[in-house]
Amino acid sequence: MKKATILVVDDDMDVITLLEQMLRNEGYEVISAFNKKEGIQLALSYKPDLAILDVMMTTQYEGFEMAKEFADNPALRDIPTLMETSIEVLMTTKPSVQAMAREFRNDPNYKELQVILIRDIVTGNSGIDYRAEDGRSVWVPVDGFVRKPVDRDRLLPEVHRILTKKAEAKA
Repeated sequence: MKKATILVVDDDMDVITLLEQMLRNEGYEVISAFNKKEGIQLALSYKPDLAILDVMMTTQYEGFEMAKEFADNPALRDIPTLMETSIEVLMTTKPSVQAMAREFRNDPNYKELQVILIRDIVTGNSGIDYRAEDGRSVWVPVDGFVRKPVDRDRLLPEVHRILTKKAEAKA
């Protein structure tokens, strides 16, 4: 059985090397890019089973922008995205994480946050609400988050969860 192909996009060569080693040790094929432009090209060429994206690369939100491009592009839409981040993830038990993010945006305690990462602990639904440079709120659905610095014991179960969910959706 062919192991999954995983695209890693990060501007830090040390992080790429670490992720490649962790994932290859588990039998995954790994392709890597250093920015959004390279990552999109590789995603279109290889159609990986999963993309692991850093948030801050050439720009502050390049990883979010790339995840949004995946969600909006019919050729990339079926590639799950796992975001590497040091930003705290807010947990909820509401399956509509987008609606929950909007509630947080209206809460005076969270209203001024530039980025809201949110995950439903029951379904695993996840997403990002961030303020674009023009001040508007942008919603990006993603498949999960992994905390930086990336730890093998957190990364691999999340990769497995996402790939299993993708396989079950195909069946």
